[in-house]
Amino acid sequence: MTVHTSGASAASSRTHIARRTVDSEHPTYWYKDAIIYQLHVRSFFDSSCDGIGDFKGLTQKLDHIVDLGVSAVWLLPFFPSPLRDDGYDISDYCGVNPDYGTLDDFRGFVEAAHAKGLRILVELVVNHTSDQHPWFQRARRAPKGSPERDFYVWSDTGHEYEDARIIFLDSETSNWAWDPVARAYYWHRFYSHQPDLNFDNPLVMREVKTILNFWLDLGVDGFRLDAVPYLVERENTTGENLDETHSVLKAIRAEIEARNPDCILLAEANQMPKDTIPYFGQGDECHMAFHFPLMPRLFMALAKEDGAPIAQVVEDTMRLPEPCQWALFLRNHDELTLEMVTEEEREDMWQFYATHRRLRINLGIRRRLASLVDGDRKRIELLNALLLSMPGTPVIYYGDEIGMSDNPFLGDRDGVRTPMQWSPDRNGGFSCAPSVSLYLPPVVDPLFGYEAVNVETQREIRSSLLNWMRWLIEVRNAHACFGRGDIRFIASGNSRLLAYTRCLPEEKVLCVVNLSETAQAANVDLSEHEGRVPVDLFGGCRFPPIGALPYQLTLPGRSFYWLRLSSQDEAPTVCEPCEGGGTKPELPDAQATRQTRAEARRQG
Repeated sequence: MTVHTSGASAASSRTHIARRTVDSEHPTYWYKDAIIYQLHVRSFFDSSCDGIGDFKGLTQKLDHIVDLGVSAVWLLPFFPSPLRDDGYDISDYCGVNPDYGTLDDFRGFVEAAHAKGLRILVELVVNHTSDQHPWFQRARRAPKGSPERDFYVWSDTGHEYEDARIIFLDSETSNWAWDPVARAYYWHRFYSHQPDLNFDNPLVMREVKTILNFWLDLGVDGFRLDAVPYLVERENTTGENLDETHSVLKAIRAEIEARNPDCILLAEANQMPKDTIPYFGQGDECHMAFHFPLMPRLFMALAKEDGAPIAQVVEDTMRLPEPCQWALFLRNHDELTLEMVTEEEREDMWQFYATHRRLRINLGIRRRLASLVDGDRKRIELLNALLLSMPGTPVIYYGDEIGMSDNPFLGDRDGVRTPMQWSPDRNGGFSCAPSVSLYLPPVVDPLFGYEAVNVETQREIRSSLLNWMRWLIEVRNAHACFGRGDIRFIASGNSRLLAYTRCLPEEKVLCVVNLSETAQAANVDLSEHEGRVPVDLFGGCRFPPIGALPYQLTLPGRSFYWLRLSSQDEAPTVCEPCEGGGTKPELPDAQATRQTRAEARRQG
């Protein structure tokens, strides 16, 4: 029986855009030094005044992303979709949601981003589709046992795979849903309107390869693989982390390796370390995976004023296949997930960061970074310093660079996906549409709302969070040891101080973080670096040389040091700016900016 594929195969013959030349024998491993900026197209900037962000608007705002200093952009789903799960319910894998523009708009965006030195990552959501996808509509009407029917997983009883947990406990009571057209149950690990694809059917993998090649032809540099632990089902198992799932990932990796060895796979595997590390394979599955176990422990360490949770989980996850890398984040685009902690730890975290039930979702907290810490600038800076100095590739969520907040009164996860706040003007400068036409209302809180927190204002203020983030990123980018170096934790005798080195043969940096609200001091054993001189990476200030005795350090509350351990010859004789990040980024002339804004207002 002939199976009619989606439009992907035909679409792949459309005009391709130029992609950067790749040396197939010498990939760059660019992701090791990268900082990724994550955004939703619909949330970023509206160029058409319809209240929804689009690719043309995103292209217009690329300079903001470049100025921040990041090197890659990860786009949340932008494909055609009923939008019952914010775009993760896909109805066409090889198109662009008309609300966001066209494929030509996407091409223009990729060309502009590449011209500015940015890499582009898109979503590969192949665990499930929307129930509106043509594959499912065809499957539910096809005869049992036919290739079309077997694109999905069916049951006559709905009692198979009972050992698999229900992930969305807030909204689902079963992993099976009844379909009245097929007169059978279909399997879904997430929402019931998202039937899971059947990877035991080789035609499904053929379609996945077609999708990969379609977007590779359009110039994307990487794929974020959604929900990879759940691709395959087997009886008498939890349906997670199965050997057959790893076989699927190896096939996906082989496909992109053949087309573009510089393209990367980033796995979303919200699992314990022993289950996550296998997703790297032997360097033949995913290039990167999100470090879900570390994320909650950063906040746990801050709440407890104790660095032990961070040190323990990092030491447990240090050994990765070469050249694999962790992807690090302070919270993902859904929530600060607490699946990777004990029940007692989860309850403690809820009591500290989300006392009201409205702030919780599933097993996590649906709040942005700034509101998680009540807008405390010191804690925001400290968490970002940890993020950018831990071993791995940092991911920054759009708006966190200015301290955007959320709206927990919006449904599901919409509260953390509100419009980007560009200016104090109407709609936060996101759109010129009437406010009632916006896809979501902007945040209007007096502390975090767009009139108080926005890009335009923060660019003019030298001490703003935005300019501090630009400075922090500039310093990190200047020192390869943060992306590629080893990490070693150093005992300090004071649990409130977390000390560690990031080292390459040619570069050594000492990081010290004070997790306490009050000033702390400690004697740190740096004897193996005896004779070296600590030099502040931000201001170039020279500290006393390291001797054989423990080195005394004192830090104000919620502060940190990044110190280059220089030889006597390399160290400056006086405090002077360090190369690559010793001075803050150049800021626009505030008066000229205000005059330009005033003129623009007068004209329209």
